[in-house]
Amino acid sequence: MEKHWRSVLIISIWILVANAAVNESTLRRHRYEYGFLNGSLELSTDVISTDIREKEGAAIQSPHETHLTRSSVIFGLTKVANESNVSPSCHAHLKQVQRGILSRQPWAMKVLDASGTKPSGFVFGQNYWLGSRDGCEGVRRPVGITLSRNYERVMHYSILTQSAPFGMDYRVIYMRHRSPWQVEIKVMSEQVLHIGLCLPSSCSSEEVKQLARYYVAGDSFAEDDMFDIKPEVLYMKDLQLSERFYQRLTFRLVVAAILVTGALMLCAQQVRVAKRADGPDPGLAPVESELWQALDTLLKWQPFQSFVSCFDVANNWRKISAMRENQPGEIPIMNGLRSVCAIWILIFHVVWYMYFTVHNKTVLISYAEQVFFQYVSTAPLLVDVFFTISGFLQTYNFLRNEQQLDAVRRNGLWGNVKLFGKLLFHRYLRLGPLYLVVMGSVDLAFAYIGDVSVFHINERFDELCPQHWWRNLLFIQNLFDHREMCANWSWSLACDMQFFLLANIVLFIYAKHEKLAKAITLTGLMATITWSYGIGIAKKFEFSFDSTYATGTQIYTSPFVRVLPYIVGAIAAWYYQEQRFQVSELSERRICRWWHFSLKVFVGCIYSTVKRDLGYLITISLFVLGRALFSLTICWMIVGSASGTGVWWSRLLEAKFFQHLNRLSYAIYLLNPLVIALVYSLTSTSSAVDPFLLSVICCGFTMIVYLASIAFSLAFELPYSNLSNLLLKGKPKTS
Repeated sequence: MEKHWRSVLIISIWILVANAAVNESTLRRHRYEYGFLNGSLELSTDVISTDIREKEGAAIQSPHETHLTRSSVIFGLTKVANESNVSPSCHAHLKQVQRGILSRQPWAMKVLDASGTKPSGFVFGQNYWLGSRDGCEGVRRPVGITLSRNYERVMHYSILTQSAPFGMDYRVIYMRHRSPWQVEIKVMSEQVLHIGLCLPSSCSSEEVKQLARYYVAGDSFAEDDMFDIKPEVLYMKDLQLSERFYQRLTFRLVVAAILVTGALMLCAQQVRVAKRADGPDPGLAPVESELWQALDTLLKWQPFQSFVSCFDVANNWRKISAMRENQPGEIPIMNGLRSVCAIWILIFHVVWYMYFTVHNKTVLISYAEQVFFQYVSTAPLLVDVFFTISGFLQTYNFLRNEQQLDAVRRNGLWGNVKLFGKLLFHRYLRLGPLYLVVMGSVDLAFAYIGDVSVFHINERFDELCPQHWWRNLLFIQNLFDHREMCANWSWSLACDMQFFLLANIVLFIYAKHEKLAKAITLTGLMATITWSYGIGIAKKFEFSFDSTYATGTQIYTSPFVRVLPYIVGAIAAWYYQEQRFQVSELSERRICRWWHFSLKVFVGCIYSTVKRDLGYLITISLFVLGRALFSLTICWMIVGSASGTGVWWSRLLEAKFFQHLNRLSYAIYLLNPLVIALVYSLTSTSSAVDPFLLSVICCGFTMIVYLASIAFSLAFELPYSNLSNLLLKGKPKTS
């Protein structure tokens, strides 16, 4: 009986102890839930720390923790961090992030949510695992949004109000992958993962890079199992503008150019106001500043006053916006051809630079190969329109200038060398200033986006321009590898300058030795055709985008290949001017047929690349002969317009509005890649290509580039064009 009561007593004591333990556990759980739901960290910290310590002591990971380690890069970094590979503060903060995520503290859940993980679409190019930059900003400080408490919400209000207990920064780490499960297009380095991470500020970029190497080297990265990613850590960005940006030489030069140009514009305005005043020798407009009074004497000096007047904004704006009747000897269709092609190439650049920010690159390329989008993907062919027009105008204007022709015939060798140098100087003066300012702006812009953009920048012009600026200064950058060019879209400007020099040499020879010049021209024509065939066959050239990019130096930017339309345009101008070819001698019906036939050939050449997997012999034949036929089509349009003939669509290209756009075409050509690349690079996330959205984006970029072109033309193009006219004729051109 005594044993029985003793057993009952032991069992009763055991039940009481168990109930007490259960009650304590329940109390702790309630305390945690209360603190979690109301955003009180202090109330639940002890409980969380105790639970985590117990788990770590047991060296047991829950399935939830294992899943996070393999699927979340930020959580994986917290797992591989220890006191030996990071600083004590970084280690403590990373472990606090880890505990916060496991215990579902609101600020830590925002850290997890703001950090990138693998999204869908990897096979077609989704390498932008950027997470949310705004979400990481919400970890640093409360989100500025007001929600009424009058309505029931499922959400925890603390996700809006609770901040991290230490500083957090959004950073991006870049890893090159080698997965065979992604379409490799071979157009620059598209196989770079962009992983956005919301990290403690106490962790340096070098520490995070080292942790990332440990993480991907182990077996914790789940995506490596399925997609064979095999990532290699490249570098990391903190997305902060470095102090080196303001120390760049181009920063000082561009700022100096802007300040000097602004000062000259202000002086020109004062001269304009002064000239309106009465009196034979008016001075500056009366102002209170002593600086202007000090400039009064200088601006009374007529040569300096004429120089300053070249920068008159009001006068230059009238020149840009003027729309007048076409003068005798002008070819009005050139205005339309240049303007339309400039905008057309701008649209191509919108699509081209979109390639580096969209997460479905394969779909974008597939659109470019569809019949409907051929007019965009073959837009680089339109560069031949500019070469044809340049060749035609260079020869046409030279042969029409009887005074210059007589001077060339009379001069000896030294006299013609001086005349040649004068022509070269004035062309450089017209093209150089805007070109050099844009080149400096390119260096600055890419240095800026190299620091602050979330995207991996493939073309680091901020590194190339300081090395190879002299090539651009001499207009020879297209003679080198296209991957080493500063502002690589300027290759066509270098070609045009080189063709200008060669054409002038041949035209100088023509003035004295006509037959020799003709032989040189025909030899050059046959040589470029032969060279193009040889290079195309040797490189097995195809119209596919990867092949076109790979042969960019040998074919796309090579002056030996691209000179063909320039020669065709020059020959057409000679035939029209010297042989007195008149389209008007043909019947009206035949003229209309030729005009419409030229349009069909033009469109046919644009769509000739719709089949991109032809053999390389057929491809190079289409490339060479198609471009020759394309240039002949442009020549017919020019000659037909010069003769006063046309049809309805050619009359549209001769509209007065295109006079205005044509004056801006040089600035549009130089600025549009810079503006487009800058805007794309400053977006905070990738996008998907969509044809309708793309059309809206193209309209927006067209307007932005148009306005930028007006500003740059007024500041850096027209003033120097006026100065060139001033040096040639003794006074600025006024019409």
